[in-house]
Amino acid sequence: MSIKKIKSAIRDIPDFPQKGIIFRDITPVLADPRLFKAAVNILCKRHPRGSVSKVAAVDARGFIFGAAAALKLDAGFIPVRKKGKLPFQTIEQSYELEYGSAALSMHVDAIQPGETILVIDDLLATGGTAAATAAMIEKLGGKIKEIAFLIELAGLKGRAKLANYPVFSAIVF
Repeated sequence: MSIKKIKSAIRDIPDFPQKGIIFRDITPVLADPRLFKAAVNILCKRHPRGSVSKVAAVDARGFIFGAAAALKLDAGFIPVRKKGKLPFQTIEQSYELEYGSAALSMHVDAIQPGETILVIDDLLATGGTAAATAAMIEKLGGKIKEIAFLIELAGLKGRAKLANYPVFSAIVF
């Protein structure tokens, strides 16, 4: 299954969540088991089974690909959530949004020093969530192997915020 077929299945939703924005809807990819499997395989193909300790994925659509990738790679899974959503002691990292700021968190025991972490999210836009995730991983002593996305919106220049890390994007708009 090719990247071209996955890209053609991604639906453009104009003016969502606000006027002037084109939302890239991945639900048609998720609805087709062949496309979903191909997307997970593409995100994992540079990483042999057992080559990463854990996969960290960002709430919420990143969880879909990240959990599947963790199983495929025989790795643990780390949910990176919005502040206040995890039940145990957390580490938090703020990041800037277009209008204000937000914070992400993960459990303080999610990573042991020296573990190799693959970060997965569905979409790279401005890079804030991925950069915040990377910062938390490093504070806990993890080593980032790669930050991988199914989709990158190149015009928003999020890759620049991730210049210190290997970044992979399967599909670029």
